[in-house]
Parts: sequence; C-alpha cells; structure tokens
Amino acid sequence: MKKDIEIPIVANVYIAVVKEWDEEFLAQSWNSYIINDRDIAIEMVLVVTKGYDRDRKTSLLRHGIGTIEPKSYAKIEMLQEALLEMNNEFAVTFFADSKLYEKKYIFRKHTINENAFQDLPVMNQRGVLVK
Repeated sequence: MKKDIEIPIVANVYIAVVKEWDEEFLAQSWNSYIINDRDIAIEMVLVVTKGYDRDRKTSLLRHGIGTIEPKSYAKIEMLQEALLEMNNEFAVTFFADSKLYEKKYIFRKHTINENAFQDLPVMNQRGVLVK
C-alpha cells in the first residue's frame, strides 16, 4: 500500500547557473549545470526545464544527460536574458543505488543575478545555486 512506497530523498545533487564567456557568441552567457556532489555516479539523468510567470510560459525542454560521474557536473542549457525575468524550473530524474530519484529545482524570477553568486561545489566557479 501507500505506506510501503519508499520515496528516496535527493541529496548532494544541485542545479547551478553560471555567467561565463561563450566563444561562439563572443559574449557573456548564462548557462545552467547539474552538479553531482555525491560519492557515486548518477545514471540516466533526465532534466526537463521550463520558464513561467503569471502571464507567460515557455515550451518544455527535455535534456537526456546520461551518466554524471561522482564529484562532477554537466551542462544543461544556455538561458537567454529574457528568461531571468521568469521563474525557471528544472525537474530532475535519475537512478542511483538501484532507486529512482526525482526533484524540482526552482529559480524564482530575478534571483539569477551576479549579486546572488556563491562558490559552487565541484565546479570551482561562482554562480547561483539551488539545492
């Protein structure tokens, strides 16, 4: 029954947004990353992203990341400046320890900015982090 269903808690997996130089566009760009700060790999990582506010919403984007090794990270997508004015949601699903994990990470509108930068685990960079 319901009481027998175990829902594992996601720990030490984060979403970060970093402002960095983009060689292709020759400008600073906001990029999102998933960080695995666990001691084991996470597998079959799927990230679904969307932006929204009261009046607008973006399309859903699905990113099949695959495996992220322990203490490493992977790029998800670039965020356009207009998206920083919206709530940005990252729904993450992955397997680890023979269990399925899932968690939603939300950057509230206007929270992705340089004033919110902090040191990021694993990446040795500064950016905005959601735990």
